[in-house]
Amino acid sequence: MGDISFSYGISNGNGNAVGVQRKSCWYEEEIEENLRWCFALNSILHTGVTQYQDIQLLDTKPFGKALVIDGKLQSAEIDEFVYHESLVHPPLLTHPNPKTIFIMGGGEGSTAREIIRHKTVQKLVMCDIDQEVVEFCKSYLAVNREAFCDPRLELIINDARAELESREELYDVIIGDLADPIEGGPCYQLYTKSFYEFTVKPRLNKGGIFVTQAGPAGIFSHTEVFSCIYNTLRQVFSYVVPYSAHIPSYADTWGWIMRIEGENRYIDGKTFTSASTLSKAVRKSLDNETHVYTEGNARIFIANVLSSATQYGFSCLEITDCSRGVTVRKLHIIIISKYLMLLLKHEAFLTADANL
Repeated sequence: MGDISFSYGISNGNGNAVGVQRKSCWYEEEIEENLRWCFALNSILHTGVTQYQDIQLLDTKPFGKALVIDGKLQSAEIDEFVYHESLVHPPLLTHPNPKTIFIMGGGEGSTAREIIRHKTVQKLVMCDIDQEVVEFCKSYLAVNREAFCDPRLELIINDARAELESREELYDVIIGDLADPIEGGPCYQLYTKSFYEFTVKPRLNKGGIFVTQAGPAGIFSHTEVFSCIYNTLRQVFSYVVPYSAHIPSYADTWGWIMRIEGENRYIDGKTFTSASTLSKAVRKSLDNETHVYTEGNARIFIANVLSSATQYGFSCLEITDCSRGVTVRKLHIIIISKYLMLLLKHEAFLTADANL
């Protein structure tokens, strides 16, 4: 995945270019064996390799600047607000008075940007393992610079699991804005039952909320990891609410309505009602899922960096996926206490099945 290719002219359908007219540069991801998602690039702004991950910043024609990590599109300028509003505002506006927040990951700063919009927040800890990615995002993603300067933010460079286990303080909301579960990557063990049960749950205040990304939730793609993470969380938390939203730059439905000071561009009550109404196929899979993530049997995705090349003045990083082919991105599952669920029902924020 994450292949950046160059092409000339127009294809004749058998892979050969017809009429060499102009050069174009394309970003391409393999969704499945016979399906690829690609879009044109204006330029490749940056490529690099950190201790943990490969990173690229692309200037795309349809989506503006796009951040790519380990060959997977993480966010795009034109629609990242859909993902980050959907991740942050449901838990923070569900909680009656969220003061202390812990972000696992979130190095690009967009999650922190949305959190600091809440005046109740007194302390925000953002823990990301990759300092080079954080510094890169500070430099190149101007939209989030204000968040990094907010006095409520405590930035920690560490493994999120180790950091949570070393802290005695409890949090009103814990947010998992994590990288995809790539084998050998920094985050794949942060999706296991033991992590949720023995690390996350003990660090939540009474009535605390946990939300995490859990992969694509499309009618076909949801069975890759979403349903498994949902079932894993059900083993630990009494009430688990899956929800989703379409993100154009991801080319799929992703998962995660509430009110906030200032107008949201995407999330409101009606939007969240729609987002939490999953298709029949997805609901059936969630009900029937039996897989539970442990350290020994997590379903993960493998991305291999194959080569670097320089062509036509561009620095290109070619990345392929050796897994089943479906890209994991970001889908959020919000875990809320029984008290908060009753509160939500009372306030008519959402309609939940009785057996949730």
